[in-house]
Amino acid sequence: MKFYSALVLFACLVLASCQSMSKEECAVADWRVIGEQDGAAGYNPQDRFARHVKACAKAGIAANQTVWYQGYQQGLPRYCTPLNGLSVGSQGKSYGNVCPANLEAGFREGYDLGRVYHGKKREINSLESRIRSLEQSIRNDEKLLAAGTNDRRTVERRIDNNHRDIRDMERDIGRQQAELRRIEEDMQDFRYRAAPLTQ
Repeated sequence: MKFYSALVLFACLVLASCQSMSKEECAVADWRVIGEQDGAAGYNPQDRFARHVKACAKAGIAANQTVWYQGYQQGLPRYCTPLNGLSVGSQGKSYGNVCPANLEAGFREGYDLGRVYHGKKREINSLESRIRSLEQSIRNDEKLLAAGTNDRRTVERRIDNNHRDIRDMERDIGRQQAELRRIEEDMQDFRYRAAPLTQ
């Protein structure tokens, strides 16, 4: 029974966290301001407004789509800057193709560069994680040797292979880090070039 109660509580918390607005927020909503905030955050307009409608319907309040969308259009240019594109991409966040045509190219240039940076960081982190796993395997095998395993030759060969794989991956990490530094230089150049566009 305790498990069931905990499960119900967890489900309620998850559902509450998915709601875009509380009943209290719906009651005092300034739809233009909410739309502006949603645009500045780069939300997909259809999905975001649908969530507002659903949240406020529970409170018996109708969301004003016209006023919200006007605010959304006002907020969108704050999201669709080249520097914000760089930030969104480098954090590995998705882009919902919400920027208007006149701002799309600048945002995408920053976003694509940020995604390259994020991808390179993930590659390095993955290699480092694999090295830690192999190092743990080596420690485990060394304990087997110390305990006097009957299959000493196989364990020693496995340790040697793991050491070799680690050296290969460390060399790979060195190459990846050199590439990452070049990407970071490109990002710095991009920030310098994009700065006047945001002033």
